[in-house]
Amino acid sequence: MKVSQRSHVPPFAVMDILAAANARRAAGASVLNLCAGEPSTGASEVVRQRAAELLAGGDLGYTESMGSPALREAIAGHYRRWYDVEVDPARVAVTTGSSGGFMLAFLAAFDVGDRVALARPGYPAYANILAALGCEVVDLDCGPQTRYQPTVEMLAALDPPVDGLIVAGPANPTGTLIDPTALAELTAWCSEHGVRLISDEIYHGITYPATDGPGAATVAASPDAVVVNSFSKYWAMTGWRLGWLLLPEDLAAPVDALAGNVALCPPALAQHAGVAAFSPEGYAAARANVAQYAQSRRLVLDRLPELGWSRVAPADGAFYVYADVSATGLRSPDWCARALDEAGVALTPGTDFDPAHGEDWVRLSFASSPSVVAEAVDRIVAWQQTL
Repeated sequence: MKVSQRSHVPPFAVMDILAAANARRAAGASVLNLCAGEPSTGASEVVRQRAAELLAGGDLGYTESMGSPALREAIAGHYRRWYDVEVDPARVAVTTGSSGGFMLAFLAAFDVGDRVALARPGYPAYANILAALGCEVVDLDCGPQTRYQPTVEMLAALDPPVDGLIVAGPANPTGTLIDPTALAELTAWCSEHGVRLISDEIYHGITYPATDGPGAATVAASPDAVVVNSFSKYWAMTGWRLGWLLLPEDLAAPVDALAGNVALCPPALAQHAGVAAFSPEGYAAARANVAQYAQSRRLVLDRLPELGWSRVAPADGAFYVYADVSATGLRSPDWCARALDEAGVALTPGTDFDPAHGEDWVRLSFASSPSVVAEAVDRIVAWQQTL
């Protein structure tokens, strides 16, 4: 029987490592997981309490395809509160996590054969979803000279030109932000040249030093760009599978139609409980999480000399340190496999994020508690001394 060519995308290595770490833990081994971009705290008390109330007697039937009106209003209020940007709730589409948001945005914005540019290193699902949809992925080799972010000059040099651009700030795996001026230049260039800009903003709110706001520029006010965001990172609601899109007017109706056909609606329980994330208690819990990430981040950065990691991407935001481990003499997949087997620490190889240069790099997630991160670094330092 036939298996589609479009399904032949690389697996996400972090999920394989996570499964191996879980198997080792189930067998009784001590494993410290720094591979997944998953906050260890989980959803705030106010969100969990609201979910419990809904389970006890709430209406958990289908919502509108684009999401419940109450949640869409709350998301619009969030942009007013954080960014001083007025967003029409009709432009908000609630999605099944940011992953579902990317799928809907790509389906609505691009046709088979369209060329879409993105930074390398970068989040692998961008390229893999686009490839599965028949788009041509155009890698932009972004290094320290541009702080691992794309530039207008890179886009202008492309021949043939591209139909779309994906940017991320803070970015995964590098943690770098896009300078507000540079983001404005990219947004203007894309509008002028008919290039659809899709901005991944799922790590907004997680920046260093910690702030009470997003700490990152947004393209929410752009009439042409798409914003992707999620409850998974700042609000630590990973398994709730809840995200959203801010859509330009020309994509709202296509996304509405696609969403209704693909999934009917996002999970109703998560939607109704998610409104509580925008309460004072919800914001306070998220700020406390960011303060914890800041402690863990400092623990790692202070020990870089001991780790021997000299080339490290700027960790402006998110909760990752992306570092070159080639001085150990190991390729990153081998480094990660041995670190798990011999030190009981799970990290992600850079090959997930950069097929060209990723064999030199690993990604460490410091989304766990400072005590877990500190012990993991102790183990890595001791283990690397045996290599």
